[in-house]
Amino acid sequence: MAQRIYLVDDDKFLLGLYATKFRNAGYEVETAQGGEALLSALRQDPHPLDAILLDIIMPGLDGFETVAALRKERLVPGAKIIFLSNQGQETDLEKARELHADGYIIKASAIPSEVLAEVGRILSTGTQGALAP
Repeated sequence: MAQRIYLVDDDKFLLGLYATKFRNAGYEVETAQGGEALLSALRQDPHPLDAILLDIIMPGLDGFETVAALRKERLVPGAKIIFLSNQGQETDLEKARELHADGYIIKASAIPSEVLAEVGRILSTGTQGALAP
């Protein structure tokens, strides 16, 4: 059975690019253009997901606020949370650790095929080295 992921980004181009890349690799992909859209969709139709990949800097709810709401409402208890952002400061990594994120990928440092490979690795092993305690 295909792994199910949700991609969340306010950039339509990147959202389409990553959605195509993951679909072509056999993933079931859903997308949302922001944190509010993701939360709304999951509140209306909660269903098991393997992972959520989301940007940090987005209008409205940012990625950190979105993950905090996901955790508080227990909308996707078994899903891996992976930040996919251009933000790479240590404070951002620390905030991701505090939110118990399973991965953190810097968009500017990885081509889509590398993002795909890293997500596959996180899904198969459970964590990313950079976020390990």
